[in-house]
Amino acid sequence: MNPGDPQDPHDQQPPYSPPPASGPPAYSAPGYGPPAAYGPPPGYGPPPGYAPPPGYAPPPYGAPGYPYQYAAPVAAGTNGLAIASMVLGILWIYWIGSILALIFGYVARNQLRSKPQAGGGMAIAGIVLGWVGVAALIATIIVAVSVSNDTFHGSLVR
Repeated sequence: MNPGDPQDPHDQQPPYSPPPASGPPAYSAPGYGPPAAYGPPPGYGPPPGYAPPPGYAPPPYGAPGYPYQYAAPVAAGTNGLAIASMVLGILWIYWIGSILALIFGYVARNQLRSKPQAGGGMAIAGIVLGWVGVAALIATIIVAVSVSNDTFHGSLVR
């Protein structure tokens, strides 16, 4: 490095001094004063390029500028019969569950038409699974009757 060249500031290191030989510094609890009073946020004007309609000024902060908007009605939970219909449709308890799934599913669908509740999909699932169970019951009865008739008639012919 030449004497006229600019010096790199990263090459210079400040002198290091060791910490005092005393014990650790004493810490005190930070002082908390009363909370700062917050004022209203700054007013917001119309978006750029838009002016308020003639004869109307924007309402001051905190003043009701628009009439109260009512919230949308909230669903009052899930229909219990829809849940029962789906569960019984899944279980098929000796096909009694399938029949009860149909009954509960159709009753739940009628209730859901008049009440703002959730569970329409579960009611439909219970109805579909109930009909699948009834079809399986009918198919089982047909197979059982045809096998028993073949066994009964086959034993007489021998």
